[in-house]
Amino acid sequence: MLLLVVRLAYLQIYRGEELALRATAQRMRPQTIDAQRGRILDRNYKTLAVSVGADAVYALPESIRDVVGTARQLAPYLSVSEEELRKLLSSKSTSVWLARGLTVETAEAIRKLGLPGIRIVQRPQRYYPQGSLAAHVVGIAGTDNQGLEGIEYFYEEILRGRPGQQATERDAAQRSIPGGETQFVPPEPGHDVVLTIDTVIQYIAETRIQQAVISSKSERGLVLAMNPKTGEILANAIYPTFDPNYYQEVSAERRRNVAVTDQYEPGSTFKFVTAAAALDLGITDYNRTFESGVAWEVGGGKVRNLNGQSFGSLTFREAIERSDNITFAKLSVEMGPQSFHRYIQSFGFGRRLGVDFPGEIAGTVLSPNRTGATLQWANTGFGQGIAVTPLQLLSAVSAVANGGSLMKPYFVKEILDAHGKLVQKSQPEVLDTPVDTETARAVSELLRSVVANGNGNRADIPGYHVAGKTGTAEVPEGGAYGNDIIASFVGFAPVDDPALAILVVLYKPKVESAYGGVLAAPVFKEIMEESLEYLGIKRREEVRRRSSLTSVPNVINLSRQEAQARLAQDGLFWTMEGEGTLVTDQTPRPGVQVPAQTTVHLYFDLGEPEDVEVPSVLGLSMFDASAKLSAAGLRVRVVGSGVAAQQSPGAGARVPKGSLVEVRFEL
Repeated sequence: MLLLVVRLAYLQIYRGEELALRATAQRMRPQTIDAQRGRILDRNYKTLAVSVGADAVYALPESIRDVVGTARQLAPYLSVSEEELRKLLSSKSTSVWLARGLTVETAEAIRKLGLPGIRIVQRPQRYYPQGSLAAHVVGIAGTDNQGLEGIEYFYEEILRGRPGQQATERDAAQRSIPGGETQFVPPEPGHDVVLTIDTVIQYIAETRIQQAVISSKSERGLVLAMNPKTGEILANAIYPTFDPNYYQEVSAERRRNVAVTDQYEPGSTFKFVTAAAALDLGITDYNRTFESGVAWEVGGGKVRNLNGQSFGSLTFREAIERSDNITFAKLSVEMGPQSFHRYIQSFGFGRRLGVDFPGEIAGTVLSPNRTGATLQWANTGFGQGIAVTPLQLLSAVSAVANGGSLMKPYFVKEILDAHGKLVQKSQPEVLDTPVDTETARAVSELLRSVVANGNGNRADIPGYHVAGKTGTAEVPEGGAYGNDIIASFVGFAPVDDPALAILVVLYKPKVESAYGGVLAAPVFKEIMEESLEYLGIKRREEVRRRSSLTSVPNVINLSRQEAQARLAQDGLFWTMEGEGTLVTDQTPRPGVQVPAQTTVHLYFDLGEPEDVEVPSVLGLSMFDASAKLSAAGLRVRVVGSGVAAQQSPGAGARVPKGSLVEVRFEL
C-alpha cells in the first residue's frame, strides 16, 4: 500500500513538471536579432554600401483591441491603406511588420500616438553613401537587408552574417516574467567585401559617358576599364544610371549591368581577334597585299565596307588601319571555321569567363560544324554575326596587351572580417593563352598603327602611345540589319607596357557621323588620359629630330575644319574631294615624310561608287602624279621617290571611283 502511494506521488510530480515545462516553452518567445551586414568598399577602402539603423513599425495583433481605430490612426503615416492595415492587425501571427525604413519624423509621430500593440524598433537598413556611383556593380539590398542584385546578391552569404536569437519567458500579455529564463545567441556580423573598382576612375568614366550619351543622343552608354595584367575590373560605368537608395523608382532593365548580362555584335572592334588568328597561323604578315573593291561575293552573298567604300589594293597593315571588311572576311574564309573557331574560343568568346557577378552570359558564336555557312564565317571575320559581352571583348584585348594571356576578370579584391582582418584575397588567374607573346606584340603594333595612322586617331594621347580599334556595328532587328548602330572603341595604353585597357560603347546614337572613331574614340581618350595621370603613369617625351621634312599628320575622321587646321599647323597645303563631312582617306598617308608646303589630298565620302578610267602618270613627278590621279577621283600610294616608273592598276583600267593606285617612283 505504501509502495502504491509513493508511485502515485512520483507520477503526479513528474506530470506536474512536464506540464510546467510545456507551459514555459510556450511562453518562451524567441526574437531574432539582426546581424550587421558587411560593408562593400572600393579598392581604396572607401565605403560604397553600409548598414545603418532605421526605424520600423510592427504590430502584436493579440494586444490590439480596437483594430479599426488603430488602422485609421496609423494610415496617414504609412504607405498602406486602412483596409490593408485592418487585415494585418487582425492577423493570427504573433507579430507582423507594417513598415520599414521610416523617417525620424514619422517614427516619432507614431510613438506619440501610444497605440496598444504597436511597437517602434530600429532595424539595420542598407545605405549607399556614394549614391549612384558604381550602382550597377554594387547592386541593391531589399527591405529585409537581403542582397537582390549585383555584388550584394552574388556575395550575399558573405555579407549578411548570422542573425542571433534571444528567447525570454513572457506572460499572456507579452510582459517579461521577472526572474524568468532567458536564452541568448549573439549575432555574427557579416564580412566586408573590397572591390577592385577604383572610385576615382569610376567617377571619371561615369562623368564622361554621361556627357557622351547626352551629346550623341544615344539610348545607353557603357565604359569598362580593366588592369590587363591581372583581370581586375577598375571601372564599370553605365548611363543612364540609378541611385540604389531609391532603386524602386527605376525599372529592373535599367539596373541591369549590361557589361556582363547582355550581348551585342562588336563590329570592327573584333578585327583584332581575326588579325591575331591569321598572324598566329602564319597566313598573313604586315605587308601581304589584298584587293578590296566595292563588294566581295562569297558564299552566295556579298561583303561590303561601311558606306560602300572601296580601298583597292592595300597591305594588311593598311587594311586594319582603314578597317577594311573585305580583307578580314577573306582571312576568315582562308583560315576555315575549325581553325578560326579555336582562336575565338581561346580568346574567351562563346563561353562564360567565370566573373564573380550574377547573370553572366556566354555570348553567341557560330558552330564550326555548320554546313553552308561560308558567308556567315566571312562576316564573323569583321565582327558581324557574332555576339559578345562587353566584358568578353575587353578581356580579349587585354590578352593582347598582356602578351597573350587571357586573365579571369573579377570584381572583388579581398574579403575582410568585421575587425578588418584579411579573410580571403583574390589572385590573378590565367584562363587561356590564345596566342604567343610574339603574335600578341605584332597585334599590339597593328592596333597602335590604327591610332597613329588610321581611323582611330581621335583616341591618341601625346606621350602615352595608345593602341586600339574602332567599331561601327549595325544592329540586327527582326532577322535583318536596320538603321541603328553601335559605336565603340576598345584599346589599351601605353602600348609597350599597358597599365589600363578600356572599352567605350554607345548604343544607338542619333547624330550625324555616328561612327566609333568619331563618337567613342574621343571618350576613350578623355577617360584613358585622366586615368593614366591619376595612376601616376609618366608620359614619354616625344623626340623631335631636326629635319627639312615634316611628317604628314593623321587627319582621317576629322572634319573639314579640323583637318585644315591640323595641316596648316604643320605648314602643309590641301585639296578636298567629295561631299562628306569627315575625311575618309588622305594622300600622302599619315607618317610619310614630305617637304614643307606639300599638298595633302583629302578625300570625303563620294556617295554611290562609280567606275572611272585610270590615267597614265608614268614620267610625272610625285606632285603631278598625285594631282592627276586625284582629279580622276582616285587615291595614290607612293613607293620610292623621283619620277613615276610603274603604276598599278595600269593606265586604261576601269576601277571604282576612290580606288587606290600604287605608283612606284625611281630616281
